Amino acid sequence: MKQSRRSFLAKSALTGAFSTLSLTGFGKELENALEKSPVMSRPSDLKITNIKCGYIRGGHSLFVKIYTNQDIWGCGEGVDATPGTYHLVKMFERRLEGKNPLNVHRLFEELRRSGFFEGAQSGMYVAVLSAVESALWDLAGKALNLPVYQLLGGKFRDKVRVYCDTALYQSKLPTPAQFAEAATQAVKMGFNAIKFDVDQANDPAKYDFYNWTASRGELQRMYDQISAARKAVGDKIDICVDMHGRYDAITGEQVAKMFEPLNLMWLEEPIPAENVEAYKKITDSTSTPICAGENLYLAHGFRRILELGAVDIIMPDLQKAGGLGEGQRIANLANLYYVPFAPHMVASYLGAMASAHVCASVPNFLILEWQIYFHTDPMFKEIITFEGEMVKDSYITVSEKPGIGVEINEEGMRKYAQPGVPFFE
Repeated sequence: MKQSRRSFLAKSALTGAFSTLSLTGFGKELENALEKSPVMSRPSDLKITNIKCGYIRGGHSLFVKIYTNQDIWGCGEGVDATPGTYHLVKMFERRLEGKNPLNVHRLFEELRRSGFFEGAQSGMYVAVLSAVESALWDLAGKALNLPVYQLLGGKFRDKVRVYCDTALYQSKLPTPAQFAEAATQAVKMGFNAIKFDVDQANDPAKYDFYNWTASRGELQRMYDQISAARKAVGDKIDICVDMHGRYDAITGEQVAKMFEPLNLMWLEEPIPAENVEAYKKITDSTSTPICAGENLYLAHGFRRILELGAVDIIMPDLQKAGGLGEGQRIANLANLYYVPFAPHMVASYLGAMASAHVCASVPNFLILEWQIYFHTDPMFKEIITFEGEMVKDSYITVSEKPGIGVEINEEGMRKYAQPGVPFFE
């Protein structure tokens, strides 16, 4: 990120004076000071040269680096809807080459509009766009020596509250006692909010694999699990429950009513995202807060769900909903309806910190998702570099470093790279 002294002086009105000063001892000291200072050329001279990327987790995690003519780069991440998108990244590279990365909103809009007939409304196109857009913010922050939250207009808070997704996945048929144990362990780790999944594809009480209506046995199993967790941690710890959109509307209503005595922070995605009217029916039927949005894309995807009052809380995933600027637009749209903003987050610590910058920059932030795998899987510390603690007492401290404040560690990531796909080439 450091520019040569010669390049700096060539563009400076100090050139003549410096020639004289450099003949003196004072001038030599000034020359040495300038040589040691990180000096950027004019922002208008910054140009994108290329984009490189790498994939891990079966292609479901995409990392991009945007490079420039000034040896400054930006890092971004996309998730979920990213397998097989290498050539989409390279198409974006061709469309961005030679352009100034500081025009983040303009470049985002150019990529979105240029993809109207290529799927730019949702899915893979937007997930890759999210990674690229985040990298542009990181790059802009580094170029201007400012943290991303400052580029987004400043911050309402210095630290961002997170809840711990316990990853007690239902495929392993966990018992109520295991729910209680996982809840207790999360609280011991310092978390004051936790989340559990209750969808269980191999529950022996299911009617059949394709039927989305929960049987009485399934409902009892769900209640017993979450009741055990609530009893283990008491009433002051927030508990969220996720159904992953794998049930029908009648089940959503039954589960929401059933959990009312357990005082949930929210019930997450009882049904798929597509039918907004069905969500409203569930939300209107219960005092349990209903949360949805991880499978909605762009601010357009949240317009009708907010207009109808179909959910109580929105949870866009900023690594696939459109990126950081779009995440802030979604939050601000929700704020007009007095709806809290609680982003979904299944990325690395790069994605977590990028999301934290957005969460700090909006007034209606509620809480951000945090994954237990940051503590249990060494990969998540190997693939990035950062300073300080990741999380403390259920809070992420928002980085004050230029850009996002977390870097991709290519060498640490290499052993986890997706086979058969170019890796940062």
